[in-house]
Amino acid sequence: MADEQAPMPAASALAGEPAGGTLVRRHRLSTRLWHWVNVVTVAVMLMSGLMIFNAHPRLYWGEFGANPDHAWLEIASHQGAGELRIGALKLATTGLFGGQGAAQARAFPGWMTIPSTYSLADARLWHLAFAWVLAFGLLGYLLWSLANGHIRRDLHITRKEWRLAHLWRDVKAHAALRFPTGAAALRYNVLQKLAYCGVLFGLLPLLILTGLTMSPALNAGLPFLLELFGGRQSARSLHFIAALGLVVFFLVHIAMVVLAGPFNEVRSMITGRFRVPPEPKEPADA
Repeated sequence: MADEQAPMPAASALAGEPAGGTLVRRHRLSTRLWHWVNVVTVAVMLMSGLMIFNAHPRLYWGEFGANPDHAWLEIASHQGAGELRIGALKLATTGLFGGQGAAQARAFPGWMTIPSTYSLADARLWHLAFAWVLAFGLLGYLLWSLANGHIRRDLHITRKEWRLAHLWRDVKAHAALRFPTGAAALRYNVLQKLAYCGVLFGLLPLLILTGLTMSPALNAGLPFLLELFGGRQSARSLHFIAALGLVVFFLVHIAMVVLAGPFNEVRSMITGRFRVPPEPKEPADA
């Protein structure tokens, strides 16, 4: 392939780049603090959000949504059996969602929600309290990342990285679980940049804005949000979809951390120190 890169020389041969096995500083304090605050914040918001969803386990498009209206998604319990309906598609979910061998009113079981027993009022208090932490934390992190050059330096996707050959090469490497070694492990690849930018500039802002749209108290002061998202019920649907996207990102992120070496990866996010993975040894000549 014409665009195929030549094999990277050993990190020790590159001027100014650490060799494999070297312990280096990787994550700034601001990144580490924001990461762990978000772990707690997002967990609380997801679990309290599921309790709020239990109060009316249906999603609609448009301005209005009530039991007589047609929902595009519903989690229900019918005669003791759980069922997830998305449009015309129906999936049995007994033992997971909607029903657990006996009829129950809640879509999600208590071990997945905050609080664990039904309380819409308490769930809203938890959800709204941590929503402010998420919103101001995101704003502060983005402003600080702009000021210290983190976004420009680490998340900017270059013209070369947008090439299909480069993207496809990274996709194949991830699918084969081939993780970067040497100094290359200190830089985000294009798939990581796309994922992180999607969360920072897509999912999190969408969660915050759709959450504001669902607040009747804010509709008078910010009426353009209702027009932007096509109504309060559309905003609720998009809020749920964005939350699901965040869960998918989290699961993939955890899987990659485990596969890449959890001790080294987690240590770098706690202390900021990261041991550069050594370059693969060349086979000895026969």
